[in-house]
Amino acid sequence: MAIAYPHFIGSDKPIVVEPPLMASAAPPVILTQDELKKIAAYKAVEFVESGMVLGLGTGSTAKHAVSRIGELLQQGKLHNIVGIPTSKITHEQALSVGIPLSDLDAHPVLDLVIDGADEVDPFMNLVKGRGGSLLREKMVEGACKKFVVIVDESKLVKHLGGSGLAMPVEIVPFCWKFTAKRLELMFEEAGCVGKLRRFVGNGEPFVTDNGNYIVDLYFKRDIGDLRAASDAILRLAGVVEHGMFLDMATTLIVAGELGVTVKNKEVLGGRRKFHMNCLQNTEPSEASHFTQRVLDVAMQVCSLWDMIPVLIIVMFLGWFKWLSWAQFLVGFFLTLTPLIRFVAYYKFWTS
Repeated sequence: MAIAYPHFIGSDKPIVVEPPLMASAAPPVILTQDELKKIAAYKAVEFVESGMVLGLGTGSTAKHAVSRIGELLQQGKLHNIVGIPTSKITHEQALSVGIPLSDLDAHPVLDLVIDGADEVDPFMNLVKGRGGSLLREKMVEGACKKFVVIVDESKLVKHLGGSGLAMPVEIVPFCWKFTAKRLELMFEEAGCVGKLRRFVGNGEPFVTDNGNYIVDLYFKRDIGDLRAASDAILRLAGVVEHGMFLDMATTLIVAGELGVTVKNKEVLGGRRKFHMNCLQNTEPSEASHFTQRVLDVAMQVCSLWDMIPVLIIVMFLGWFKWLSWAQFLVGFFLTLTPLIRFVAYYKFWTS
């Protein structure tokens, strides 16, 4: 039995798993799936701060987050927000609620993206794109410091494709049957069936915002190594992008019958932050210069240490006149090379 939800209080403190939030006094009520999506979306908006550049997701869950951000802007609780929409539909919705918009050309690094997902596995890998916006979603969500995924508990699966629903692949219209057949054969062992997505009414092919088609792949069995599958799909000529979002989500918010659960992927978040720092700071820092100098000197010390036995052997043979003086001098100076290089690097390091 589902229960009523209290008002959620946001927190900036890092957490790994937040226990379900429950109302103690409210009588039990049954919440619809859309109400659960709205609860997850509102919880995600608590991560939004004034002055942020936000990626605005697409879909039945993300639309609630967009509406909430617009509401907070109108109330004056948020200001100086810039939104980067992931679809034409979201673009129109954001404008209607008063969110200023821009694009990745003007803002190549985003502070936060809030979006839904069609499937989430235990490692926070996602299937997205059943709404048809997977390419723009992946572009925007791959350029953010923090990616918050909002779902209801029906989207949790043991493995991607486990729901039996579609894993979309965006392809070019040219010879789409040829591409769809090759995708099927690629995952034949998983019982893959590929179907061109069409409009329900007239049966015409669904066309993405980028003018492409979508082939929906249905799997009867686990496809195995997700990274290998991702690479294989992207290497196929005619494929534009696929709907597997691997190691991209940093926070997962799940609304279920017992409340809201928040899970952070700490290690991945740190790596993404480091990656974003690299994008923002192309010039090497003083710390990186220092580290490189230390490594260079260490390499030269190791090289010198390795040459010590050779130097001893050359001197020993020369002392007993088992080498000619010419051979002795050549060997002696060759073994001194690491020492000379070490001195040079030491002077550079201390300069």
